[in-house]
Amino acid sequence: MKVLVIGSGGREHALVWKLRQSPRVTKLYCAPGNGGIATEAECLPVDVKSLDSLLALANQIQPDLTVVGPELPLTLGVVDEFSKRGWRTFGPSKAAAQLEASKSFAKEFLQRHHIPTAHYAICNSLDEVREALPHFHTPVVVKADGLAAGKGVVICKSKEEVVTVSSEMLSGKMLGEAGARVVLEEFLQGEELSFLVVSDGERVAPLVAAQDHKRVGDGDSGPNTGGMGAYSTATILDDKMRDWLVAHIAKPVVAGMKAEGTEFKGVLYCGLMMTARGPMVLEFNCRFGDPETQPILMRLESDLVEALEASVDGRVSEGDFKWSTDAAVCVVMAAGGYPGTYEAGKKILGLEEAGLLEGVKVFHAGTTAHDGAFYTAGGRVLGVTARGPDIKSAVDRAYAAAAKIGFDGAHYRKDIAHRAFKK
Repeated sequence: MKVLVIGSGGREHALVWKLRQSPRVTKLYCAPGNGGIATEAECLPVDVKSLDSLLALANQIQPDLTVVGPELPLTLGVVDEFSKRGWRTFGPSKAAAQLEASKSFAKEFLQRHHIPTAHYAICNSLDEVREALPHFHTPVVVKADGLAAGKGVVICKSKEEVVTVSSEMLSGKMLGEAGARVVLEEFLQGEELSFLVVSDGERVAPLVAAQDHKRVGDGDSGPNTGGMGAYSTATILDDKMRDWLVAHIAKPVVAGMKAEGTEFKGVLYCGLMMTARGPMVLEFNCRFGDPETQPILMRLESDLVEALEASVDGRVSEGDFKWSTDAAVCVVMAAGGYPGTYEAGKKILGLEEAGLLEGVKVFHAGTTAHDGAFYTAGGRVLGVTARGPDIKSAVDRAYAAAAKIGFDGAHYRKDIAHRAFKK
């Protein structure tokens, strides 16, 4: 079968790597892909911001299965348009993708269906922000309503800062249209958890849990990023809590969407805070996370194609995934200046040596290839990922591999999976 993966980051490289292992895949495409993906799939040019461009590409190759990586094509309605033309596509419809595309939609949905989440207020103007503020204690979380590539969340230590940040978002200066509406949210104490399930619109099958590291610096310091690393172990989540999350969060979301006439198929990524009051939903994504996908798929031992087809065809079951008890860790190597302004075009050295280490796979995120060499082409450049029998060996392997790789301005966190060691 011919499989098309849409996207160009580390998540898409991990998907390509895993899909390629299926004996059923005879041809694998990625559009637009990146330098590293091109070594494992045929990369084809496409504008992921244009439905016409995506449709023209699919019409040309006639894929048997399409897997959508990033959020933007989902919110444009790529699954709706592909499905109309008979192309089987893994992911939610445009209407269902509102769970990620609009923070205010998600918060109101959670409230309607009595799913635990933080106290919040939706504000369309600075006057509404000022009216809502007396109902919050500091710190207050300010979120852009729309898609902001993981950078639309600011934790404000004072109410004056809330007004300043809200003003910058609402005016469009900070995030453009994504900040045309803001959500003020109660700050929750606890540990974050990434809990993903695959749904067919009615049933769900959970993936192993992971923990992301959003801040750019060690000790969770500095500004938010798209994610500086992640890890997945068998000990993050016990069976009892996993079953609780399925019963009280994942299934009610899927049932609620169906009841409202908006069937949810694909990956439901629940960003949770594990608080003293119990698990609370911070946000939803409607696709695989990045970089969580890299360690999660390193632990997957069953055929990914079979599981994704079960979602498309409406036959998801708990047995769709088989997992290793090993731990896996992903360390993101970023360009100098990221998450702010950074330069591209820096030559990357040491990739071959790193990839030869036991249990290691280097996933490319922002890279390009020419003249037999790889060069930086994005803020997050590589996801150095390793699997091991326990968290310490996985971490040691990932950092040993990262130490062999170099490019001008490279930086990465040195404490990925630190919470696992505290446990």
